[in-house]
Amino acid sequence: MLRLERVSRRWKDFEINNVSFEVIKGEYFIILGPSGAGKTLLLETIAGIFKPEEGDIWLEEERITDLPPEKREISYIPQNYALFPHLTVYENIAYGMRLRKFSEEEIKREVYELAEVLGIGGLLHREPKTLSGGEQQRVAIARAIAIKPKILLLDEPFSNLDIQMASKLIGEMKRWKKELEFTAIHVTHSFEEALSLGDRVGVMMKGELKQIGAIREVFSTPKSEDVARFLGYENIIEGEARGRTFYVNGIKLELPKEAKGRIRIGLRPEDIILSKKVLESSARNVLKMRVTAIEDLGSVVKVEVESSGIELRAIITRSSLLELGISEGDEIYAVFKSSAIHIF
Repeated sequence: MLRLERVSRRWKDFEINNVSFEVIKGEYFIILGPSGAGKTLLLETIAGIFKPEEGDIWLEEERITDLPPEKREISYIPQNYALFPHLTVYENIAYGMRLRKFSEEEIKREVYELAEVLGIGGLLHREPKTLSGGEQQRVAIARAIAIKPKILLLDEPFSNLDIQMASKLIGEMKRWKKELEFTAIHVTHSFEEALSLGDRVGVMMKGELKQIGAIREVFSTPKSEDVARFLGYENIIEGEARGRTFYVNGIKLELPKEAKGRIRIGLRPEDIILSKKVLESSARNVLKMRVTAIEDLGSVVKVEVESSGIELRAIITRSSLLELGISEGDEIYAVFKSSAIHIF
């Protein structure tokens, strides 16, 4: 449906470089990456706010690279929602439809139908300044969908909301997509949004799409160390592989598959179990280590451990920390399955 071919663009300190991907009709495609990766610039280039310096953009086999935004049949929702402050909610939603010469009957029917689906039927007479962040987000989505775009672009749509409201709207977005049947590209740095909403994901770093694939595939099998670190593989270790055994600093670990020579392995902090004694489990990798740091992250705790020059970070719950009764300097066992190891 939407296809980018080797698109490049620079603007101030941001850039996108040689970006190619395709979004199919009905898909919810996530562009996931850290701040400064070029995600917003990518959306603005697709929307027509910027023209590519190189490459082409196609929408339903029509080349739209040189078309102005109003002729692209694309709706773009920026981070600040960009609602018109002097118009009511009804008028905001109707605005784009009027520009496109919809009849007043069509406008009224569409506005009320969207307001019902999005839960803002009682707000149509209100002005944006009187709305909460979550309500403004709903209005922005309604206005974008009202013009019947071929694709919807969402730029960090939940970044201005508190955690509870964001989580609620993420759940509602899944329902809206099903009911309203729109195609979307959604940029974010949030793993929760990607995992909850995405059909596929493209990981963007330093202006480039480093990996594209199904959500679970990308999160479980990152193709590079940079992608792995961004996706939460905080434990990266280099060593020697001989078959299914990994050797590093006199320690042996079991690998999930055979490998040979110098390799790097990655391990998520949440895949490491900490115990004061050796556990009876199917996990084959058991290391006796020393606690070097404990960091309180709120609902969870990060524990750093070390042995023979190997440093690992584990994530455990606060209750687990209390049950273990550990503190810095204590000896503890770090346990993890070979299947939790990713090989680069």
